[in-house]
Amino acid sequence: MAINFDTRYPSIDDLRNKAQKKIPKFAFEYLDGGCNEDVNLIRNTSELREVQLKPNYLRKHHGSSLKTNLFGIEYDAPFGIAPVGLQGLMWPNSPEILAKAAFNHNIPFILSTVTTTSIERAGELTEGKAWFQLYHPTEDRLRNDIIKRAEAAECPVLVILCDVPSFGFRPRDIRNGLAMPPKMNLSNILQAIGRPDWSLQTLKYGIPNFEVLKPYMPKGLDLKQLGKFMDDTFSGRLNADKIKPIRDMWKGKLVLKGVASEYDAEEAIRLGIDGIIVSNHGGRQLDAGQSTIKPLTTIAEKYGDQIEVMMDSGIRSGPDVARAMASGAKFTFMGRSFMYGVSALGKKGGDHTISLLKTELQQVMEQLCCEKTTDFPDHLIK
Repeated sequence: MAINFDTRYPSIDDLRNKAQKKIPKFAFEYLDGGCNEDVNLIRNTSELREVQLKPNYLRKHHGSSLKTNLFGIEYDAPFGIAPVGLQGLMWPNSPEILAKAAFNHNIPFILSTVTTTSIERAGELTEGKAWFQLYHPTEDRLRNDIIKRAEAAECPVLVILCDVPSFGFRPRDIRNGLAMPPKMNLSNILQAIGRPDWSLQTLKYGIPNFEVLKPYMPKGLDLKQLGKFMDDTFSGRLNADKIKPIRDMWKGKLVLKGVASEYDAEEAIRLGIDGIIVSNHGGRQLDAGQSTIKPLTTIAEKYGDQIEVMMDSGIRSGPDVARAMASGAKFTFMGRSFMYGVSALGKKGGDHTISLLKTELQQVMEQLCCEKTTDFPDHLIK
């Protein structure tokens, strides 16, 4: 087994532990936490890891390939980098680091509307291969302009988000001043001083901004005004009337993220959406909700031949990717895992994390005697 990553950090947990020591507490807790009591955050991974797979040791094996076709594009692995807001707060320049790593490894990178690099820059770094996730604006004019920018940047896939009708209730972020409006209190300043690498990189790249939204934001907003701007600018609740004009405008592939019920899966098919990501926002929205693996299994079985079914939330390793795909996911995405990597290792973090996950997943496939990623369901123990 070839090892192409830093052997000091051979797991996502190792990267998480290193990240906790490298970045300020307020940034780590924003990245690491769920909502309310973290019940759904914990359930996501624990219930996914109840999935068991069956190996076939004596069957003839001709080698295993991670290559996976999605929307007519062949990717080098069946996982991608999920959208994460405020990435530059956790590690300066992190969205650009991850976009470059994704491009170099030929996997998808999804840019969030509320992250800290622009659509245009992500498109430039990935030669038009970055996906874009849209938070739904309240004004049609703003929605249309952002979609046109994504089209001009040659994004092949537009992701629309349905699981943020309200912002999640996150006690740590409220205590740390990272709710809207955010504030840098004395505690946060002292935390930053205690993380000199993070502080120096922040000085180098500048205080992170909402770069996608910058053209629409009045200059000189104070923090209270910024909070009001965000509340006034976005309406997270999607419905058929809001999705139809987006489907009409967007000529590329359209994906609905945040699906957690058969009803929403059926609506997505009816509205002509090309793919869905079964997701609960990493356990950050509804603490009383199901883990993602539970609805995924039913949705993939019922609708997998009508729409591309993908999954994120709770996936933290190569074996987790295998479990999700054996349960019916055509493709998977991870957010925290990659942010742990870049927060721990800086500019090397994206490449390290992708290489680590590829190595883990390759080992699982060889162990199972699974030659193609589409063969994973054959190994599911039901």
